[in-house]
Amino acid sequence: MNHYKNNLLEELHRLTEAVQASHADIAPTYLEYTQLAFAIATDCGEAGRADFMSLCSLSPKHDSAAAEKLFSNALHTCKGDIHLGSVFHLAEMCGVRVAPSHKNADADAADAGPFFSHTCARYNKVENEEKETGKKKHEEEEKEMKGTEPLSPLPYFPQDHDWPEPLKSILSFAKTPAQHDVLLLGAMTVLGASLSHIVRCKYGDKWQYPCLQTFITGHAAAGKSVLVWVRKLIEPIHEEIRRQVAESMKAYRKELRAYEALGKARKDKEPPVAPPNRMFIIPGNNTGTGLLQNLIDSDGTGIICESEADTVSTAIGTEFGNWSDTLRKAFDHDRLSYNRRTDREYKETTACYLSVLLSGTPAQIKPLISSPENGQFSRNIFYYMPRVGEWKDQFGEDELDVEAEFIRMGHEWKASRDELKKKGLFTLKFTQQQKDEFNGHFSALFYRSSLVTGEEMSASVMRMGTILCRMMCITALLRSLEIPSLAVPDPTINPENLKDGIITRHNLSITDEDFRAVLALCEPLYLHATHILSFLDKSTELNSRGIADREMLYAALPQEFTKQMVMEQAEKLNIPVNTARSWIQRLREKGALDMVMVKGKGVYSKKQR
Repeated sequence: MNHYKNNLLEELHRLTEAVQASHADIAPTYLEYTQLAFAIATDCGEAGRADFMSLCSLSPKHDSAAAEKLFSNALHTCKGDIHLGSVFHLAEMCGVRVAPSHKNADADAADAGPFFSHTCARYNKVENEEKETGKKKHEEEEKEMKGTEPLSPLPYFPQDHDWPEPLKSILSFAKTPAQHDVLLLGAMTVLGASLSHIVRCKYGDKWQYPCLQTFITGHAAAGKSVLVWVRKLIEPIHEEIRRQVAESMKAYRKELRAYEALGKARKDKEPPVAPPNRMFIIPGNNTGTGLLQNLIDSDGTGIICESEADTVSTAIGTEFGNWSDTLRKAFDHDRLSYNRRTDREYKETTACYLSVLLSGTPAQIKPLISSPENGQFSRNIFYYMPRVGEWKDQFGEDELDVEAEFIRMGHEWKASRDELKKKGLFTLKFTQQQKDEFNGHFSALFYRSSLVTGEEMSASVMRMGTILCRMMCITALLRSLEIPSLAVPDPTINPENLKDGIITRHNLSITDEDFRAVLALCEPLYLHATHILSFLDKSTELNSRGIADREMLYAALPQEFTKQMVMEQAEKLNIPVNTARSWIQRLREKGALDMVMVKGKGVYSKKQR
């Protein structure tokens, strides 16, 4: 037994030397501190005191007298249930690991019940648990990933429209159609967030402001990282607000010091009030109350911009993080409020203008939006980026610093936005022809959706109308910077104010070309959303793989078609023939298709509203 104890002391000496060499504080809290004392006292007794004191001395909170007293207490009261393996574990947690160096390892292992069983078993158990947890997580992610690929490629946006600046410059950095689409959606989201009090339109008997909630999804290395550039467009706005907050806090602290120096005279004066902690880019790693406080301090305005969606889903999933209802209210510009019982504090904002821009893998969608029935699904813009099919040269000959260009565009956008802000409020007005075209387009889509997907996508189609109107607000306002005649003074403004150049309200028009360019985003966005729906919820028979593929096949077929045309179109879309045939049969059973015999051949006809 003495041989065993000597070996333990030798191992402890070696560990102590390694810990001192790395200057590691292996017992930063009282819990680890007491574990350290009891573990050394149990297996090494009084002989381990010097090593215990050496290990404790590395802590910035070290008190030698308290450490001596704790170790003496451990010698007298230890129950033998904590052993030296705990010390090695604490060291390893700080990156210090010392392999055993017994000269007779087999003999020592036979003798060393407490130490080796605790140390090796604990190491093995921890490592096995970590491996098992990692394996399960990997299997779950793989399971989520399976079936997320569409049978046929999802459509891109039309690539040929001449968008207004700065959208045009932003899109010039796209190297693929998917990057073009993601940059467009990302730019619309961040620019719209900065215009929330500047432009609006009347839709659905409510004022709609350009606040969007966008989720870009795709597998690893699909190209979602271009959104990092987009964030640069609004950082100057956020930085200016934070500078203002810092100056206000500096003044507040000065006032507070002066107030506290008054002594008894303070009773006759009101204490200074801390300024609101305003910001524009709100962190996604937030509690429910924290998010509400950030928004209310910022007059209900801001944007959550995270490159990893699980930052938000993890925060929402915590005990104090349930704020998915805040996201739903924010989309509708609802009132937000909170009440703290501790200090009886009540705060509110009459309207909310929160935007959201997230990216992540398909497996990260479900933790954030577990079911399309909770309303968050239909409020989101979804875009599914295709897998990268081949290696691409990442060096190239162009030495342009893209990040620097986006930083430059961000400062230019802030200057333009500040000028727009001075002009007051812009209200987008549609022509009757544009309203008719809009209603005709969505009426047909809503009817088609109800036939092909049932009620699952109805709410998404309804809210997509709202989303596109908000995008039209952004596009029209940007175009007015190039064509000033698109914005005219509101006719209700007092003529005297017009003479004096005091114009705080403008009526805004959108060109037919821009109107149709935004409207053309509807079909691709609808199909991307139906594809996300196909793997988001497995609770019904409808929500199975292929909703978007079925929609694309249906949309690609003419008003009247034959079975042969179905097979040819399915082949173009990479849809298995049997799958296409069963879909057509199902659509017939649902009443979406009629069939008549023409010259001995069956001809299908899409039902019209």
